[in-house]
Formats: sequence, C-alpha cells, structure tokens
Amino acid sequence: MASLPDDVNQALEEFRAYLETLTFIQVDPRLRAKFGLSDVIQNTLLEAYRGLEAIQALDAAGRKRWLRRMLVNNLLEEIERWRTHKRDYRLEQPLADAAAESSCRLQNWLAVEDTSAGQRLVQQEEALRLLEALAKLDPRQREALILQKYHGWKLEQIAAHLGCTAGAVAGLHARALQELRQHLPDME
Repeated sequence: MASLPDDVNQALEEFRAYLETLTFIQVDPRLRAKFGLSDVIQNTLLEAYRGLEAIQALDAAGRKRWLRRMLVNNLLEEIERWRTHKRDYRLEQPLADAAAESSCRLQNWLAVEDTSAGQRLVQQEEALRLLEALAKLDPRQREALILQKYHGWKLEQIAAHLGCTAGAVAGLHARALQELRQHLPDME
C-alpha cells in the first residue's frame, strides 16, 4: 500500500493491528497456521480502499463496523475454503474442530452486530474498547494474552507456540495485563 497517498495509507494501516487482533481472537491459532491470515487482512484492507468513498462517509464507529463485517466475511470464506479442500480428516481432526469453533465465533460476532438490545449494546461497546486496547499491545504480548484468555491455552502450550519458556509467557501476559489496565482503567 506504499503507492497510496500518505493520509489514505496511514488510515488503512491504523486498522491493520485492529483487524489482526480481531482475527487472533476469533480464529484458533492452529487454524491460523494453515492459511495466510495476513493475506485475508490485506485483502480486507484492499476492499476497504476500493470502497474508500463509502467508508469516508461513515463516522469512526461505522468505519470499524464496516471493516469488521468485511473481515469476518473474508475469514468465513477462507475457513470454508480450507474445510472443503481435499485432505485426510483423520489426520487433521483437531484442526477441523478448530475450524468449526472459529467459524462459530465469527458467525456469532456477526449475529451480535446485527442485534440492537440495550444491554447487548453496552457489552458490545466494552468488547470493542477491549479489542482496540488489545490492538495497541506489543504483538507477542497480545498473542500470549489472547491465547490464554480467548482460546484457553495453558502457559506451556503458548510457550511452545511462541518458541519461548513458560516463564517468558507469564511475563508477556503480566505486562499485557498491566498495559491493558492503563488503556482501560474503568474496566476489570
């Protein structure tokens, strides 16, 4: 996206960490390794650029909602493409389960965005604030925290995934929580 005007390039790049964080939360890490999520995010940003006029007419919340919906749809397509590809499911059953779980999480995200109850609105606003705060974290801290809190991984699993020790993961996790508290002092 280097050939774009600086202001457009900067606006789209600001959303990259936001979209990556949403992807990390919603898609199981074992499944992420099977297809290029950075490509899905890049395609989402490319679609955003193509629809730049429509996006610019929206307020900030509307832009993020539009980008989230576009990303979720792109992720669902990629997961479905992966699931329907010919492979030996006996060897990849845990990944098939991960694909199904990730797909459900993504569809639930869309379903929540389509409803408008008062309590759901408050919960969604808090979830979006948390998503934005997570996007500001160091990528390794963000990954360690998301794997533990959203995917239920143990420190040893995260350490193996990140290629470090469980103690290092604990440190990443602690620093991530400390930084989140600074970004979101009014949230638990």
